[in-house]
Amino acid sequence: MNEETNKDQEGSARRWISYRPEIKIMDCTIRDGGLMNNHQFSDKTVRAVYTACAQSGIDYMELGYKASKRIFVGTQYGKWKFCTEEDLHRIVGDNDTALKLSVMADAERTDYHEDILPRSQSVLSMIRVATYIHQIPVALDMIKDAHDKGYETTVNLMAASTIPEWELDEAVAILADSEVDVIYVVDSFGAFYSEQVRYLLEKFLRYATPHGKTVGMHAHNNQQLAYANSIEAVIMGANMIDGSMAGLGRGAGNCPIELMIGFLHNPKYHLRPVLECIQEHIEPMREKLLWGFDIPYMITGILNRHPRAAIEFNTTVDRGNLVKFFDSQTEGE
Repeated sequence: MNEETNKDQEGSARRWISYRPEIKIMDCTIRDGGLMNNHQFSDKTVRAVYTACAQSGIDYMELGYKASKRIFVGTQYGKWKFCTEEDLHRIVGDNDTALKLSVMADAERTDYHEDILPRSQSVLSMIRVATYIHQIPVALDMIKDAHDKGYETTVNLMAASTIPEWELDEAVAILADSEVDVIYVVDSFGAFYSEQVRYLLEKFLRYATPHGKTVGMHAHNNQQLAYANSIEAVIMGANMIDGSMAGLGRGAGNCPIELMIGFLHNPKYHLRPVLECIQEHIEPMREKLLWGFDIPYMITGILNRHPRAAIEFNTTVDRGNLVKFFDSQTEGE
C-alpha cells in the first residue's frame, strides 16, 4: 500500500469519526407534516415533537405557517396554519430551552407586516420565507421586514428543478445580496439525483459564500433519495439540513431526521427522544395521513411534477391502480 493511499484512508477515517459543529438541523415535522392534515395536529402532538426536539439537541423546530386569514379560512385549517403567539406560548411557554423556534411565511400568502410581530414580542427566533421564482420581489421585502424586526431569516426557493439556468443564477445572486441568513436548495418535487444536488450546491455556495450566507438543503423522498441527497448536500458544504420525524411531510415526506442525527456524529444530538416521539406520536398517524414513499409519488418525482396529483389519487377509489395513474400523467408525451 503506497503513501498516497494511506493518506486517503486516513483522511476518510477522520471524516467519519469527526463532525462539523457548524451544521444545524431544522425539524419540519409539524410544518411540512401539516400539509397532509391541514395543520390539524393536537396540542399533545405538537408539544411532544417540541419536547423531543429540545431533548435531542436539535437546533431549530418549525411549528407551522404564518398564513393570511384573509386568504385561508380558519375553520378549514388547524391552528398551525397560522401560529399565533397565543397558540405558540400555550405549547412552549417562554421556551426556556436551547431549541430555536421558527415558522414559514409563503410569499403572497402572508400578512407579514401585521402578523409577524417584532422579535422582542415573540417566542420565535427565525422566519422562513418560501418563494417561487416570480415572487422574489415580494420575498425580498418579507426578508427585510423579518430581518429588521430582529429575526434570523431563511429563504426556500421552491421548485428549483423547473427554473431555467439563467433565471436561477440571477435569483440566487439577488438573494445572496439580501439580508437573508440562509439560502436553501429545495427539491420540491423529489426529482433531484446526487449529481444535481452537487451542481446546485456548488452554484449556491458560489454566490452565497462571498456574502457570508449559509446554504441549506430541503429534500423530498419521492424517489427514496431525500436522505442520500441531504448527505450529498452536507458533503458539498450545506450547513443547514431539514428533516422530519419518520420523514413525516407532504406526499412522500422529507429526509428522516433520525437518519440525519445518526449520520452527523455530533455528540450534542441524542437519538432516543426522537425515537420515543416517533413511536408514541408519529407512527400512529401513518395509516390516516399516508405519507412516505409510494409509487404515485415516485412517478411524479421521476416526471419532475408537483405531487398534488398523486396526493389526490391516493384518496380515490382507484388507489392501487398504478398503471392508470402512470398513464394519466404521461398521456400525450
